[in-house]
Amino acid sequence: MAVKMKTVVTYRTTATCPTHARTEIPVRDLNVVIDEPLERGGTNLGPTPTETAMTALIACTNVIGHKNAKRLGVDLGEVTIDANAKFDRRGVLMEEEIDVPFPAITLTVKCATAASQEELDEVGRETAKYCAIAKLFEAAGTELTVDWVKTE
Repeated sequence: MAVKMKTVVTYRTTATCPTHARTEIPVRDLNVVIDEPLERGGTNLGPTPTETAMTALIACTNVIGHKNAKRLGVDLGEVTIDANAKFDRRGVLMEEEIDVPFPAITLTVKCATAASQEELDEVGRETAKYCAIAKLFEAAGTELTVDWVKTE
């Protein structure tokens, strides 16, 4: 008899905050460090919170994109992802409240592959349905554009 996996889970962790700028967060058997650069009083041991949000979007696009490609029988080949994000810093600078801190983000997913552009477009459409981090940005009001481009 197959065991059905839970569809909704609860993540729990307790972060430590050794300085005003550095946060250490245990995740599984890892210790994630989020930090500020030296010029902002940090120790530069990890990306900033906003950089972490961007890297999460890129990584989610990679992971969910590959899952969808496999499901669709598409070999993505060698993948690189370029990110271009507009970030309104007035909020983090405490100048004023900003409703949409990232007004626009464009990802360009470049695939050196034998797959057709049409196949890559389908992978992109499917990935947009399932990438949790992309959904968070879109729900926050970010104009998110993800272009899947055949480079070979």
